[in-house]
Amino acid sequence: MSYGLELSHQAKKTLRLLDKTTIKRLDQRFQELSLDPHDPRRTDPLEMGEEGERKTRVGNWRIIYTIREHDKTIYIFSIEPRGKAYRRF
Repeated sequence: MSYGLELSHQAKKTLRLLDKTTIKRLDQRFQELSLDPHDPRRTDPLEMGEEGERKTRVGNWRIIYTIREHDKTIYIFSIEPRGKAYRRF
């Protein structure tokens, strides 16, 4: 069963600013996440964040998200370059 995707305002804003190649790579990862958001080959728990937060890497970009099991939705709240992604922690 696949999961739906929901992007935060900040994540949508970041996507609008990226080049087409990066957007395609991110979109491919979104598709992979929707099939299995817990896949240990592509994702890791976020050690510094809240419980249930996960991260995945696409080149130099990091996607930080949570999984809402009750409605089978992946909520992507941050798409940031590697150096900036973890500053809020």
